[in-house]
Amino acid sequence: MPPSSTDPSPGEDAAAPPLEIRARVPLLEPPGWALAQRALFDLLDHGWRRFARDFTGPDGRLNYTGRLTTRDGVDDFYEVFFNWPQLYLLGGADDLLAASGKHWEGVTRHLTELGLLHDEYERGYDWFHQGESLLLLYFLCMADPDRWSERALRFADLYVDPANGNYDAEHRIITRPHNGSDPDRRGLADGEVYPWLPKEAATYGFPLDWLPEAQDGPYPLAADPRLGTQMRERMGVGDTAVNLAAAGLVLNAWILSGDQRYRDWIVDYVGAWRERTEANGGLIPDNVGPDGVVGSLLEGRWYGGHYGWSWPHGWHSVGHAACVAALAAAVATGEDDHLAMVGTSLDALIARAELMPFTEADSSLRSKWAVELASDADQPALHLPIRRNDSGWFDYNPVTLAVPVALWHHTASDTDRARLEKLRDADGLDWRTVRPFRAKEESGHEKAWFAFLAGDDPGYPERILAAAQAQVRHRLRRIDRYRDLEVAEADIHVWQQCNPVATEALVQLTWGAPQVLYNGGLQQARLRYHDARARRAGLPPDVAALVTSIDPGATTVELVNLSPEEDRTVIVQAGALAEHTIRSVRYTTCTDDGWIGDMYDYGHTEPVVAEAEAACDGTYLTVLLPASTRIRMTLRLALRTRTPTYRSPFADDSNTATPEESA
Repeated sequence: MPPSSTDPSPGEDAAAPPLEIRARVPLLEPPGWALAQRALFDLLDHGWRRFARDFTGPDGRLNYTGRLTTRDGVDDFYEVFFNWPQLYLLGGADDLLAASGKHWEGVTRHLTELGLLHDEYERGYDWFHQGESLLLLYFLCMADPDRWSERALRFADLYVDPANGNYDAEHRIITRPHNGSDPDRRGLADGEVYPWLPKEAATYGFPLDWLPEAQDGPYPLAADPRLGTQMRERMGVGDTAVNLAAAGLVLNAWILSGDQRYRDWIVDYVGAWRERTEANGGLIPDNVGPDGVVGSLLEGRWYGGHYGWSWPHGWHSVGHAACVAALAAAVATGEDDHLAMVGTSLDALIARAELMPFTEADSSLRSKWAVELASDADQPALHLPIRRNDSGWFDYNPVTLAVPVALWHHTASDTDRARLEKLRDADGLDWRTVRPFRAKEESGHEKAWFAFLAGDDPGYPERILAAAQAQVRHRLRRIDRYRDLEVAEADIHVWQQCNPVATEALVQLTWGAPQVLYNGGLQQARLRYHDARARRAGLPPDVAALVTSIDPGATTVELVNLSPEEDRTVIVQAGALAEHTIRSVRYTTCTDDGWIGDMYDYGHTEPVVAEAEAACDGTYLTVLLPASTRIRMTLRLALRTRTPTYRSPFADDSNTATPEESA
C-alpha cells in the first residue's frame, strides 16, 4: 500500500533536494527526432490558437446556437479540448493552461444553459460518455490542482456519498446506468422509446434481441419493443459495467485530497465487480440488478446490460471501463491483484482470436478500420470478438492494444509483456507500420510504439512525429473548410474532427507512456518534466526528449537542448503522479573538449563520450542542459513506492535547491 499522503515518502526526507547532473556531451548534429519534436510543438501552438479563434466565443464556449434534443451531447463539447491541458503538461505554450480552463468554464456555462448540467455536472448519462467528458477536467486537475480541486471533490462526492442517490452501499452498486447530479434522471431516455437512429440500428443492432415480443418485426424504431418499456425496465435500472469508469473520478479526488473515504469507495466498488468476475469464471459480467445480483433483470444473463457485452460496443466499453477502475484500485492501494478481472477477461477474448482479413470480418467499426488498416485490410490479421449475445461471440475486430498496453505499463511484469509479444507473434500484420490517422481517442499507434520499445524499429520516432504533423496540417485545412459552418445538432462532432491538437506522439516519446484510456482514465507515464526556470510543468523551450526504454531497471531517456545560446534546466519526475523512486542514474558525459581542435583546424573530431553513475533515491532529478548539449540517462526506478500526487516540485522551495553536481 502506498504511504500516507501526509507523510514523507520512504527513503527520502521530504525536504531533501534532488540530485543535480550536468549535460556535457556537445550537440553537433541534432538528431532528426529532436528537430521534428520541437517543430511539432510549434505547429500545435499555432493549431490550438487557430481553432480557438475560429470555433469559440469570447467566454470560451463553442460557436453553437442550436438546442440539444436528447441526453447526448455533453461529451461532444468537452472532448474537443480534452488534450489541450495535456499539451500544456508536455511543454505547450505558457498561456495554454489558462485557455484550457477558459474553454472548460465556457462549455460548462453553455451546457448549463442548454439544460444538460446541474451544479456544473452531467445531470445523468452513461459512463462511456461521462468518462470522455471528464478527461479535460482530469488534465486540468493535474496541471493546476489548487484551482480545480473543489470541483473535482464535489463531483466525486456525487458517487461516494450515498445521500446523492448514485451509490447503494449495501449492494455495492451504482444505482442506474444514467447517473450524475440529478437524482430524478431515470431510465435511458426522456421519451417513451430510446432514440436509436436508423444508421445506429444498422451498425450495432438492437438490445434485448432475445425478447419474444421482438421476433415478429421489423418494427418502426418509434414502436420497437426492444427500445421502449422493456429496455427501460430491464436496462434502465441497476448497475452496468461501464459505470466502473466512475472510479477514475474518485481516484482523481483521492490524489487531490488524500481523503481515505475516496480510497475506501474505490476498494469497495471495484472489489464488488472483481468478485462478480471471479464468480463468472474470469469474464466480467456487464449487468447487476438493483438487488445486487448479476442478470436478475435479464433472466440470468451475465451479458446484455446497457453499454455492455451485447450492445452497442462490447469490449470497447466494458473492457476500457474495467481497466480504468482496476488501475484506479491498484494505484490507490498499491495492490496489483485488482487488475486480474481485466486480464482474465482479455485473455478470454484472446483465446477466441481468429486470423482473417478484415474484409471478411463482421466488424461493426468498419469506418474506423478502413483508415487504420488502409491497404492492409485484405491481409490476414489477428481479430478478437468484442461482443457476446445468445448466439455466442461476434463482432470480430483487429486486436487493439489500449488495454493490454495500459496493464503492462503499470505492472512492468513479464506476464503482461508476454501477452503483448504473443499477440504480435500471432498477428499477420507488421506492427512497425505507421499510418497518419487520428482516431477519436487520439491513440491507436501502440503496436508500432511497442515494436520501437522492443528495439525493432529505431526509425519510429521520426515516422510517428511525421504522422502527427500530417494530422495537424490536415485538421488545419478542415478548420478552413468548416469554420463558417452553422453547426446543426447532428454535426456537433465536427469540432472533434477539427481539433488540431495531436498529443499521442509526444506522450509516447517524451513521457514513455501510452495515451490516456479515453473513457475516463488518468494519465500513465514513466517520466514527466518541469521547466525549472519557468517553474511550470513541461519541457522547456528548445528541449526535446526521447524515452527508448521503460523497463524499471533501464528506463532510458535522451534530452537534447537545441538552443545555440540558452541554457535550460529540466527537472525529471519519476511517474505521471511522482509515484516512482529514482534509485540511481547512469548518464553520458564528455570531460575532454579536445574535439574542438586547434585554432586553424578546418573541422572537429568526434567527442569522447564516457559514462558516469550516481545514486539518487528521490522522485526528482535536476538536469542542467547548457546550450547545444545532450545527455542520455538510464534510470533505475522503483515503481509505485510513493503516494501519487499532483503536487508540483515547486510547491516547496526546498525541493528546488540543488547540491553540487555528482561526480
